[in-house]
Amino acid sequence: MISYARQTQEEQPEASLPPVEEHIAPAPRVSVQAFCETVETAAAVQSAGEDRRLGKAHLKIQMGGMAAAIEAYRSAPTPNVIVLESDGRNDLLSGLDHLATVCDAGTRVVVIGRINDVMLYRELVRRGVSDYVLAPVGPIDVVRSICNLFSAPEAKAVGRIIAVVGAKGGVGASTISHNVAWAIARDLAMDAVVADLDLAFGTAGLDYNQDPPQGIADAVFSPDRVDTAFIDRLLSKCTDHLSLLAAPATLDRVYDFGADAFDAVFDTLRSTMPCIVLDIPHQWSGWTKRALIGADDILIVAAPDLANLRNTKNLFDLLKAARPNDRPPLYCLNQVGIPKRPEIAATEFAKAIESQPVVSIPFEPQIFGSAANNGQMIAEISANHKSIEMFLQIAQRLTGRSETKKQKSSLLSPLIEKLRGK
Repeated sequence: MISYARQTQEEQPEASLPPVEEHIAPAPRVSVQAFCETVETAAAVQSAGEDRRLGKAHLKIQMGGMAAAIEAYRSAPTPNVIVLESDGRNDLLSGLDHLATVCDAGTRVVVIGRINDVMLYRELVRRGVSDYVLAPVGPIDVVRSICNLFSAPEAKAVGRIIAVVGAKGGVGASTISHNVAWAIARDLAMDAVVADLDLAFGTAGLDYNQDPPQGIADAVFSPDRVDTAFIDRLLSKCTDHLSLLAAPATLDRVYDFGADAFDAVFDTLRSTMPCIVLDIPHQWSGWTKRALIGADDILIVAAPDLANLRNTKNLFDLLKAARPNDRPPLYCLNQVGIPKRPEIAATEFAKAIESQPVVSIPFEPQIFGSAANNGQMIAEISANHKSIEMFLQIAQRLTGRSETKKQKSSLLSPLIEKLRGK
């Protein structure tokens, strides 16, 4: 059941964007019709319809409030969700009773009102109203209300999708994404899966020392077979908490996809995994753009040069415009400090992007090269390397979680470990 007197954006000036911990699951393919009384509410609903989480919903907006809704459904079937704006109490209750006579079974009703009264709320619940939101509302309030209608409390939490992309080819985005996923699984103890979307040249299988016979290509080229059981068979187990959906990394076919080619795969992964890390190749197509915009959080990996600065700025501007109700993307600088290479300082980079990098990872070819050639993560090569802490910082920022508490060691710990070994 919804909580009463939900605060809106205007009541929470600091909450114009969802907090890191808040995760609103996307709505399924449903029809939504809104009947508004004010231009402000209509504008908020219109903006909500452009949010990525309502990307599959079909939204229609009309003015006229309750009276218009009753008149519209006298001769037409009702949608999955009706959003009604009303500023009255008695008129609202009598109008809902009248609406019930023309409303189809199974339709859910969300009411936007201005009366903060628990007795009214109870009456609305008794009449079958699914949600009551106090006006004035912002786009994120509408998104949250509609999406939560299809997220049952007893249902398994929908997984968070994290997209990692390079601002330019060769900046190490895949290496960072694989090590961050390792930190999410090992240090944050979250079940995670890495989906290598570079089907022709992906390196996740090499980096994790895995060579599975099947992978993400089998799912993309057989969309009618994609379900939970099918995806589970394609996953390769890397650790107790980390799995891999590997790319074939072969050139025996051309990997041309439509914009929605990966939708079924992502939706299925969301239903089975708490965290999905997408290793997105550096290319610009309909499906890469869709994957980035549809992700819950985004990390851009950039090197400190002019081309990376321009590309990072372009990505930031596009993603912020396409995702107005989400946190802005995060970015990190990689390969910092290459000898004899002129670089743009992190402060200048941040000034241009108007955002600070999460971390700046130094150029250390010895350890990163050894890890790549051995099929290992940096943490496996050197447990105390300084970059491991940076990967953990990125993982924490992307997931909104802190490091899991480790058991305190005692003087007897070495002896206990020896006994366990025996």
